Parts: sequence; structure tokens; C-alpha cells
Amino acid sequence: MTLARPVTVSTLASMKLASEKITMLTAYDYSFGHLLDQSGVDVILVGDTLGMVMQGHTTTVPVTVKDCVYHCRCVSRGVERAMLAADLPFGAYQASIEQAWTNSVRLMQDGRAHMVKLEGGELMAETIDHITSRGIPVCGHIGLTPQSVHQLGGFKVQGRDQAVAKRLKRDARAQQEAGASLIVLEAVPAVLAKEISQSLDIPTIGIGAGVHCDGQVLVLQDMLGLYPRKSPKFSRDFMQGNDSISHAIEDYVACVKDASFPAVEHSFE
Repeated sequence: MTLARPVTVSTLASMKLASEKITMLTAYDYSFGHLLDQSGVDVILVGDTLGMVMQGHTTTVPVTVKDCVYHCRCVSRGVERAMLAADLPFGAYQASIEQAWTNSVRLMQDGRAHMVKLEGGELMAETIDHITSRGIPVCGHIGLTPQSVHQLGGFKVQGRDQAVAKRLKRDARAQQEAGASLIVLEAVPAVLAKEISQSLDIPTIGIGAGVHCDGQVLVLQDMLGLYPRKSPKFSRDFMQGNDSISHAIEDYVACVKDASFPAVEHSFE
């Protein structure tokens, strides 16, 4: 496959304007980073999901900045084209704006990330503004925020009632105004995700948020059927019907691009 020039935040903004779907997948090592990059994935996320799929924890909470830096640096060695985003893990940015900045710098300098991702809505707007105004792109994350799983009472769909839906709309708008370049919408009703996506100038990346987001992301081990525990409803095993991992990843990219994934069964009403 002949790959285009490197993906940047400007590329992603142009893709939204052109109604071209953005593809994102997680990776945690050099080999998969290289494979995703060569398969045409637009954004590779070194997510704190590494705590579950790589370390065997039941949540993402135990993951540290050191973990994310290490895995991001490994992935970076295999990436030439894709944008590389890295999670700020639990406890790495909530205490203060200064803490968030310091750990973002670690992910950029030591981890070689191009963008950092953090969870939380309107409350994180000031933090996002501080980071982005100093030159680091930020991806927001609202809806089901896995780092808050204990407060949410489990991995539950968010935004089914009117009050929470209104809050999520405010959260998305506040993050855009603070300077975020992307926003992940996780486990929210498809209709709500569509409304949010259409109201924003920046791209939305859905995971369990329906087909009308500007792009999609899945955890690599879920979409390859490798995770030994139960995968979420919004995922799909792309190894089924494909004879290799590379073909499965290319199939995922194609299905996101032509909007055949996610289907209704991968979304929430």
C-alpha cells in the first residue's frame, strides 16, 4: 500500500470537512504500531486500555504515566504516517493544571506522542486550554469515561436521560472552545452522538456511539478477537472472514471509511 503524507490535526480537520471518516485503533508495541500504520489507520492510540489487555487488570485505573510513556515509545518506532496519540492515565492530570502539563510533556518528549488524550468534560476545559495554548494537541473523551468507572457504577451507557444528554453537549462544546482537536464519544446513544458531531467544528471519534461520528476507534485486542474476557457490544471481531491480521485491520479501515461499521447492533438507542 502506498501511504500518504503524515496525518496531522489539520489533516483530521480537513477530513471532517470532506465527510471522510477517520480511523483510529489502539496499539501498545512496535510490531502492531508498524502494522496499523502500514494498513492505513489514521490515528494510533496508545490507550490506558493497556492496563486491561496487556497487564490483565479489570479497569484502566492502575495504569501509570510510566506505563504509557514506555508503550508509546515502543509504538512510535513503527509509525511513519499515522498520528500517534497517548492517554494521560488516571491521576496524571486531575490534581492540577501544572501536573497535566508536566505529564503531557513526558508523553510528547519521552513517549514521542503527537497528541495527548484526557477524560472529563467541562471540568477539564481549563486544563485543555492550558495544554493546547502551549503547543500540545489534545483529544478529549466524554460519555463513558473508563477512569471514572467506579463513580459511574460500572461500564454503563451515558446520556440516555435528558439531563445527562444536555451535560454531554455542554462538555463537548466546552472542550472545543478550550482548543481540543478531537473528542472521543464513548457509549452514548447514536442519536445524541450524531447531534454532538453535527454541532462541532472538530471531529468526533465514536466507540459505541453510532455511525454518524466523524470517525471510529476500537481496542485492537477486541477487534482481533484476542481479548480473553468478554468484549463490549460495540466491538466487532474483524478476524472473522479474514485470513490474516493485516487483512482484518484493512477490513476495519474499509468498513469505517464506507460507514458499514458500526452497524445498528454495535450502537445504543
